[in-house]
Amino acid sequence: MAPSFDWWSNDTHKGTPVVVKMENPNWSMLEVETTSEDDLIPGANRNGEKGRGKNAKQLTWVLLLKAHKAAGCLTSIASAMFNLFGAVQRRVASGRTDSEIGSEIGSTENQTVRNRFYFFIKVFLWLSVVLLGFEIAAYFKGWHLGSPELQLQNLISSSSYGVKGLFNSLYAGWVFIRVEYLAPPLQFLANFCIVLFLIQSADRLILCLGCLWIRLKKIKPVLKQGTRDVESGEDNGDGYFPMVLIQIPMCNEKEVYQQSIGAVCNIDWPRSKMLIQVLDDSDDPATQLLIKEEVYKWQQQGANIVYRHRVIRDGYKAGNLKSAMNCSYVKDYEFVTIFDADFQPTPDFLKLTVPHFKDNDELGLVQARWSFVNKDENLLTRLQNINLAFHFEVEQQVNGVFLNFFGFNGTAGVWRIKALEDVGGWMERTTVEDMDIAVRAHLHGWKFIFLNDVECQCEIPESYEAYRKQQHRWHSGPMQLFRLCLPAIIQAKISIWKKANLIFLFFLLRKLILPFYSFTLFCIILPMTMFIPEAELPSWVVCYIPATMSFLNILPAPKSFPFIVPYLLFENTMSVTKFNAMISGLFQLGSAYEWVVTKKSGRSSEGDLLSLLDKEQKQQQPQQRGNSVPNLDALGKEESRKQEQKEARKKKHNRIYTKELALAFLLLTAAARSLLSAQGIHFYFLLFQGIAFLLVGLDLIGEQVE
Repeated sequence: MAPSFDWWSNDTHKGTPVVVKMENPNWSMLEVETTSEDDLIPGANRNGEKGRGKNAKQLTWVLLLKAHKAAGCLTSIASAMFNLFGAVQRRVASGRTDSEIGSEIGSTENQTVRNRFYFFIKVFLWLSVVLLGFEIAAYFKGWHLGSPELQLQNLISSSSYGVKGLFNSLYAGWVFIRVEYLAPPLQFLANFCIVLFLIQSADRLILCLGCLWIRLKKIKPVLKQGTRDVESGEDNGDGYFPMVLIQIPMCNEKEVYQQSIGAVCNIDWPRSKMLIQVLDDSDDPATQLLIKEEVYKWQQQGANIVYRHRVIRDGYKAGNLKSAMNCSYVKDYEFVTIFDADFQPTPDFLKLTVPHFKDNDELGLVQARWSFVNKDENLLTRLQNINLAFHFEVEQQVNGVFLNFFGFNGTAGVWRIKALEDVGGWMERTTVEDMDIAVRAHLHGWKFIFLNDVECQCEIPESYEAYRKQQHRWHSGPMQLFRLCLPAIIQAKISIWKKANLIFLFFLLRKLILPFYSFTLFCIILPMTMFIPEAELPSWVVCYIPATMSFLNILPAPKSFPFIVPYLLFENTMSVTKFNAMISGLFQLGSAYEWVVTKKSGRSSEGDLLSLLDKEQKQQQPQQRGNSVPNLDALGKEESRKQEQKEARKKKHNRIYTKELALAFLLLTAAARSLLSAQGIHFYFLLFQGIAFLLVGLDLIGEQVE
């Protein structure tokens, strides 16, 4: 029988008695009483001195327990803060500012532009500090004027100006200047940036709706009738194995050359129909020797692979590819596939991409998407994964389905060699040779296909310095290319819609307007409106629309939802680098012509190296499979190499970025000013954005670099 509970009792005790009665004779009646708060208070118990002493002892133990918990909590917080400040102190002590290593930074940023840009930010910083002190003094003197209630006529009420004292006269004059002369142009610039912001947000929303439509309708590129079914593995009888040239351009990338060469040599394609070119631009003799040995090793195993090295590195990657395409044997091949040094294609890559060219003579490019082996390495790689997932899943896929055009990603793609020859081949005029060749091919009528379900693994930068250099090249090159291609776009024999898409959407909106308004609106105008409250930014501009856009950006990477706030703040932080790069490319400054190879860590190659090493040892010693000594030696060497890499990382230094630090203090100063006029959401945005700039400025995000 189920137990019954007796919830009532004649006892006036303030505890709650619970009586459990059961009919089974093997069980006895049990009474459990809960303790009330009065039981812990001496004198609240009616059982005499003994009870009071017991309750006082209980109270003492409870208080001691709570004090112990509080002390433990405070100790843990203090320990965490101490460790944080210690890490910051060590990084600052070991770091070097970008001005101290100007020769290195000069390779990616024009020195004159960098100095002027930094000077411009410093002027705003010092002006904001002076104004903050001025506003604090005015606040304590009774000038409690918020932006909605601020009217100049209220300041001119009695006598000449209605104020007494030098300070009041100065502040009244300052209010008059900002109301009459500073607020109108600032408000006009703010409204202009808001319009650009809304246009860009609408474009992003349309792209997301297009991606949703593709998913709902399950739209994907399909093979022509009679072409080999690459998913089922069935053949149409005659097979489709055209001649394919595979190129691996690299330059001083000794961390990743083995994994890329090994992955490409293992591609499942008839060896008589495939030639691999290792295009080495390395200027380090030791790296050249290592790559040569790797190529020779695969040649001994039967791979059709050759090694090419240029003594003079003209044109960077574009020059390297152009030189390779001039080889006499290239005329025997119909398609060319490009893999950067850190890319690891799957064995079926060509079988998934090349069949799309059959019976489709207008098709010039088949592009696969990227996947990242180190996307969970640190916070920086997680944030990059959000951006790149949106780029491939939304931008590339939507443009490929509805326009048959998108920017070539420079790697993990298959080109029809005839299309490259038709548009003039690789040109050395920009640092974004992949976008250049794609735009020229589009102007000549060639169509592109993006395969969202075909992935090629690669590595993304793990340090902020490497990511910063990469983004500088990716945002200066398009503006440089826009100036060069604009006459050709206008004169091209394509539809007006395609011309408008190239000029206004592909170049202006997504390459120029985005970094312009992101930096100007959130890093300059917003802080200035705190000191000139007559010019206002609505809350929906500061909070709601950016949050919505970040939510849309993060949809292709749903596992990254916990990082939506850091992503929003970091994107605004990166606007400094992107804006500077955009200006360099738009006005043809020196840094727009320079190429810096993105530093690779080689973390993703460790497992592949071990598997390739085991495979090689099994081939060399087929009769000694039971002998584990060679494997142990190999693993020991591998562990030694890992340990050396760890020691090298410990000796690396971080950099301190002066522009980001100056903007951090500017935003934090504006946040302090916003407290005087109760700006609400503006304060929180400025506070957290200032902290984000501070972390980036101290290089506390990502791995340290040499």
